[in-house]
Amino acid sequence: MRRTQQPHQRVSLNSATEEEQSMALVLSAALLPFSSSLLQRLPRSTSKLRVVSSHGGGGVELIADSAAPPAERVSFGFKNLAETFWVNVQRAEGRPFSVGLNSPLYFGDSKLETVENVAIRVELKNGCVGWGEVQVSVTDVNLETVLAKAEQVCSYLRHTPPATLNSMFDDITGLLSPREFAPIRAGVEMALIDAVANSIRVPLWRLFGGVTSTLTTAITVPIVSPAEATILASKYYNQGFGTLKLVVGKNFAAELAAIEAIHAALPCCSLMFDANEGYTAEEAIKFLEKLKDMGIVPLVFEQPVDRDDWKGLRQVSNVARTYGIPVAVDESCRSLTDVQKIIDENLVDAINIKLPKFGVLGVLEITNLARKSGLTLMVDSMAETRLATGFAGHLAAGVGCFKYIVLDTPFLLAEDPVVGGYEVSGAVYKFNNARGQGGFLNWDLLPEAGGLP
Repeated sequence: MRRTQQPHQRVSLNSATEEEQSMALVLSAALLPFSSSLLQRLPRSTSKLRVVSSHGGGGVELIADSAAPPAERVSFGFKNLAETFWVNVQRAEGRPFSVGLNSPLYFGDSKLETVENVAIRVELKNGCVGWGEVQVSVTDVNLETVLAKAEQVCSYLRHTPPATLNSMFDDITGLLSPREFAPIRAGVEMALIDAVANSIRVPLWRLFGGVTSTLTTAITVPIVSPAEATILASKYYNQGFGTLKLVVGKNFAAELAAIEAIHAALPCCSLMFDANEGYTAEEAIKFLEKLKDMGIVPLVFEQPVDRDDWKGLRQVSNVARTYGIPVAVDESCRSLTDVQKIIDENLVDAINIKLPKFGVLGVLEITNLARKSGLTLMVDSMAETRLATGFAGHLAAGVGCFKYIVLDTPFLLAEDPVVGGYEVSGAVYKFNNARGQGGFLNWDLLPEAGGLP
């Protein structure tokens, strides 16, 4: 019996740059299963490459166009990949894990001493694995509920027929539509995107835009005494952190004393303040006046009042603008509707985006809206390890429009459970050219969820 010739792909990259090579790999992996009509849907940035249909073998030939300017950045784009890449899941599972903190973290009225999250592992039929992390410690749902919902989604992934990435995202959103399930949706989206990025052999930062491969993060100084705060701030400064995020909003006088002590010891450090909803509008304005008296102009003043106090937020923001201080919202920004309200009413100058609050797709949607409006973007961590922090960092680096970076939780953990991933040098994160986000957990050491349907 005559054997039918199998489809093939041929990639010619004789003098191609590294980015052109990555583009070729993305295109060949994503377009090979589809008809040539999809070639018309490529973004304009693909003009650097000549895409030629191979009529004889049915494959795709990609040839770098040497006439294109070498400095031009190329990115296939996450949107195009989500529309064209078909996902076939072989295994999907969620398992709990916990990591202690060196010192407590404060989120509003919550005090956290141990990070207890859920890891999501997705393996495709092609053998590529993706990882996600569900932030549980600071959410409205307990661990048992998170594990049950994670298993429901993982069961769907295991049993659903192959579908485009976008189609799977739509179904996952349907299963996890309530706002309180956003952290679970974020973890599953991370794992799927990571698995697909591994399949096409590109790092996430390139997939999300390829603007830069490095980020410099600030680090948080918690609510402690002035002496302790100064010692901790000096320690971080000596480790390479030039920007400190100070938590305030609990004890007005003590916090001002700590700020004054840190500023006196480290006048060259840039400061950010996060009140975590702790002040009234009057207190927040008084806080700004005290900063002015001390000659301190912070980079940003985050969430000065209660999340629902829009009037107070406007008052504080208007005063802060007269001092040249941008106000950012975190807890007040819980949906795309909130973002639109902030833009329409010019309430603040910046918003803090966190993956567990919106999911990956939600963050990208909000990012696009903020870009168009001129709103400044900040990316922050909640209580995640380097797994979710790495994903958020890849996204922020790839998109490239985040002005304030506070992805510091991994520095506050008593141990690091993540193998591989981004490289760290002081306050600088370097996202190497590994596939996907590059980090993973030792799955065999994690306890199985157990007893779930």
